[in-house]
Amino acid sequence: MISINNISKSFSDKVILDNLSFTINHGDKIAIIGQSGIGKSVLLKTIIGLLRPDNGSITIDDQDINKISFKKLQKLRSKFGMVFQFGALFDSMTVGENIGLALQKLTNCDRFEINERISNSLLEVNMENTQDKMPSELSGGMKKRVGIARAIALNPEYMLYDEPTTGLDPIMTDSINRLINNFHSNG
Repeated sequence: MISINNISKSFSDKVILDNLSFTINHGDKIAIIGQSGIGKSVLLKTIIGLLRPDNGSITIDDQDINKISFKKLQKLRSKFGMVFQFGALFDSMTVGENIGLALQKLTNCDRFEINERISNSLLEVNMENTQDKMPSELSGGMKKRVGIARAIALNPEYMLYDEPTTGLDPIMTDSINRLINNFHSNG
């Protein structure tokens, strides 16, 4: 369960999140909808501890992320798959290396299991045989699918998507939406 209790977040004088509270139970599917720039990405990054709230608390599975060590926060992050709005792929790393990085940092998987998870996650997003490609060789839709593959490779308990279809044409948008729906139907 994720519990958000009266969190606030500001940057300089601009209040982005103002005493926001809600709870997400295991199995819930929610959408956070709003205009560009109102704080959806900030909220998601705050939930996973990439940003700290100025006030309030975030509790994930009975652990307040503001009161745990960095090591415990890293372990807690392994419960999350996060698909970032702009892909967040490292240009200097191959597709496989981009997917494997989170597995190396957040899990105790050995090299064999990491390679297996990379292959399986790419297969899930219909991008097998792209492991050795560089992000610059991929279309926008392919980059989004690699972001999803990286997230599902972690076998997460929670999936967070930050505008996964922004900037895509209608056909690729439908493809990504089907992929997300299939993942949640089968996962």
